Amino acid sequence: MLPPDADTVVRHQDDPARRRRLRWRSRRGLLENDLVLTRFLDANEATLTDEEVGGLVRLLDLSDNALMDLLLGRSEPDGDLDDPHARRMLARLRAA
Repeated sequence: MLPPDADTVVRHQDDPARRRRLRWRSRRGLLENDLVLTRFLDANEATLTDEEVGGLVRLLDLSDNALMDLLLGRSEPDGDLDDPHARRMLARLRAA
């Protein structure tokens, strides 16, 4: 299968629907997670790269409790989360 033409690749920042979807996925059941993610996106969403968005999406795939443990430093990423983009996003979220 051939890779898509570079001109046809839609970047996160260029697609309002993707940006809305990321915001929607960031809404969490735990208020603490919701506050951290919302404040982070308010301050940084416009400058996130596609790779950073990918790392954030991997974090958003976690359950609320697992995400909170990571944000508070009670656990460290492993498995699918043990990649540079997810780790970078986790560090940025912890600092926010």
